[in-house]
Amino acid sequence: MLYPPSAGTAPTPPSARDDTEEALIARARNHDATAFELLMRRHNQRVYRVVRSLLRDASEIEDVMQQAYVQAFVHLDQFAGAARWPTWVCRIAINEALARLRQRGRFVSFEALNEQQMREEPKALGADPEREAAGHELGSMVEQAVDALPDNYRTVLILREIEGMNTAEVAEVLAVEPDVIKTRLHRARQALRGALQSRVGEEIKTAYAFGNERCDRVVRAVLARLARH
Repeated sequence: MLYPPSAGTAPTPPSARDDTEEALIARARNHDATAFELLMRRHNQRVYRVVRSLLRDASEIEDVMQQAYVQAFVHLDQFAGAARWPTWVCRIAINEALARLRQRGRFVSFEALNEQQMREEPKALGADPEREAAGHELGSMVEQAVDALPDNYRTVLILREIEGMNTAEVAEVLAVEPDVIKTRLHRARQALRGALQSRVGEEIKTAYAFGNERCDRVVRAVLARLARH
């Protein structure tokens, strides 16, 4: 169970608070709700994008994020620091999302994705992409193009290009060899270039934003669940 700050206790001034990742994890292990909330808020965007790369339904995505954070807190004693905490929690989130897909009979693991899918052309954006894109921000167009990629392309592309994780980190999150990540990223880039040509640019980094309202909702829900744990 997480313990909130004692009533009447003045908060520690930010300048005096140790907010390093290691310090926050240590405090969270001692059931410090504020520390775990800071960890969630710092990494909500990345965890959202990881889950969003596999799932579509907004409520399901948030539910998977909540479950991933609960699992991360419950198993904090298993976090040995061999990987960075965001990498570790993203791995948990991937497993939670894959479990949802397994319930639908889609696939068993990220590594077990049908390799034929990697060789297939990405789904068409629509009969008239230019007309569909009219009136929309380029970020929305990028999201549509990325959504049209096969799952194994999309997840690698989001983690590498949007989240900026390196090949080794992505390989660790997805539990595959680095060479697999390099191959999938290469093919994903080619497919995306074919869909958007030179219109992607830096705008891809603004895709799949996780706004303040949704961030607050997930954090509140996780803290409420952990308070009852």
